[in-house]
Amino acid sequence: MNKTVLLTGSTDGIGLQTAKELSKKQYDLIIHGRNPEKVGTVIQELKKHTDCNNIYGVVADFSNLTEVSNMAKEIAKQHKKIDILINNAGIYSSDYRITNDGFEITYQVNHLAPVLLTLKLLDNVKRSDLRRIVNVVSMAHASNIDLNEIRNGIKHSGYEAYAISKLCNILFTKKLAAITRPDNVTVNCLHPGVINTKLLKEGWGGFGADVKKGADNILYVAESDEVKDISGAYFMDKKPMAPAQIAFDEKIQDELWKINLDQLKSFL
Repeated sequence: MNKTVLLTGSTDGIGLQTAKELSKKQYDLIIHGRNPEKVGTVIQELKKHTDCNNIYGVVADFSNLTEVSNMAKEIAKQHKKIDILINNAGIYSSDYRITNDGFEITYQVNHLAPVLLTLKLLDNVKRSDLRRIVNVVSMAHASNIDLNEIRNGIKHSGYEAYAISKLCNILFTKKLAAITRPDNVTVNCLHPGVINTKLLKEGWGGFGADVKKGADNILYVAESDEVKDISGAYFMDKKPMAPAQIAFDEKIQDELWKINLDQLKSFL
């Protein structure tokens, strides 16, 4: 029986390249995007260039938590187990925007939505053989955090909002790793590299390595036997590295966890 992989943000950039690499292997592959037409086009392209017919598409705009929740329900119904969950979807927004759910858009898309998706699919991951969760983060994560601001609403945009969202991802990775250790689930995160993508151009201008490098770094953490017994780690260039010191603060991990559960309580 094939292993099942769910990859969010699969229609562009590093996610698209990662989907191409995964489609060459014997997986049941679930790809996600926010645009149904793009998801359909990517599935057709992947099937054209590989022998893999077990490719499924799901659609949700991460700036809408109801869509994320409904997508998770759909996946849970169709796929009893998820061996590898790769939370890759993310944005960089130069403009300050509040979603209809009431959160700053970068924080919601990059952090709250993947937290919701992961928690709603956690039982499916636990039922699998590989039990791996991979969060794509960034070396551009913040080195401090104001939890009152997280609780009451982030007032930043651009780089500050992006950096905060990525620190939140790392704190979540470490907290979830601790919680799921008895279930033999591994939860790790990685900086994929400075890769030439739309996100990079929006935030920093157009420079960076080829998307293949980013995909390679993601797949290492998702698939490598060298990582199978590691959980709660932050990887750069296929090596565990230390993120910002604050990411190790268990009190902050715990408090962010509580805030997130409260923010998502109507969906969990």
